[in-house]
Amino acid sequence: MKIIFMGTPDFAAGALGALLRAGHEITLAVTQPDRPRGRSGELLPSPVKVCALEHGIPVFQPRRIKKPEAVEELRRYGADVYVVAAFGQILSQEILDIPRYGCLNIHASLLPKYRGAAPIQHVILDGEERTGVTIMQMDAGIDTGDMLYKKEIPIGDRDTYETLHDKLMELGGRAIVEALALLEQGRLPREKQRDGESSYAPMIEKSMGEIDFSAGAAAVDRKIRGLTPWPSAFTYYKGKQLKIWRAEPDESPEAGAHPPGEILETGKEFVKVAAGQGALRIYELQLEGKKRLQAHDFLLGVKMLPGERLGR
Repeated sequence: MKIIFMGTPDFAAGALGALLRAGHEITLAVTQPDRPRGRSGELLPSPVKVCALEHGIPVFQPRRIKKPEAVEELRRYGADVYVVAAFGQILSQEILDIPRYGCLNIHASLLPKYRGAAPIQHVILDGEERTGVTIMQMDAGIDTGDMLYKKEIPIGDRDTYETLHDKLMELGGRAIVEALALLEQGRLPREKQRDGESSYAPMIEKSMGEIDFSAGAAAVDRKIRGLTPWPSAFTYYKGKQLKIWRAEPDESPEAGAHPPGEILETGKEFVKVAAGQGALRIYELQLEGKKRLQAHDFLLGVKMLPGERLGR
């Protein structure tokens, strides 16, 4: 099947690789313009562009995909279907109507729940037990099109955004390959989404990472995992920002006698902190201006003491 592929980050590059391995012909890869990265500000290509160039696929990087000249460029490349994964721009109805089979989107949630830009983070933050990917027929709305195909996986109790992203990236690649095979055979059913069952997963902002220890140990643990590696969960210690990279909830009954955020114990392997319900054992942390360290190594240089408080 001839495909125009639209996507930008690693999640999309994983799907592009799966389509190529399955033998599909990618006539064009459409991705966001190169962006400045790091302190140097060097312009770097997106993962989709890198993958496309490695396979000799033409690359198109419009600043605005809806502009007439961009639409005409798409028409120049024959395709049966457009496959879209985390592209980063909204497609016009004019574009959606170009390919014979329309535009299929690989969405990283079990729609209709978690429409929007950050479903992977929000399923962890909300304590969901399962997630997956949905292949959706795109329409003019935001993740509102008919559902075509789903694959589901459990969310592990130690999954972070990073680990779950990688699982869903691989799952999304398998799902789109299987869905396209059914599409060619005329056996891909369409199911309308029930708007009443939908929820929205907005973009993650840096400010969302600040920890409120009164929320309870389980909620703090989900925040740490859901926001790793970016923007990361953080608190403050003696006025300096303290990032927490890895922790686990601890149902210590004695924690209830201490205010949330109070340091209860500084052991060889972890720092234990009181929460609104239970406590949190912190295994990996990073003080502002310092390296990310295991708790044992961190405590060699920072003399945290029981009775001190984390937070503003």
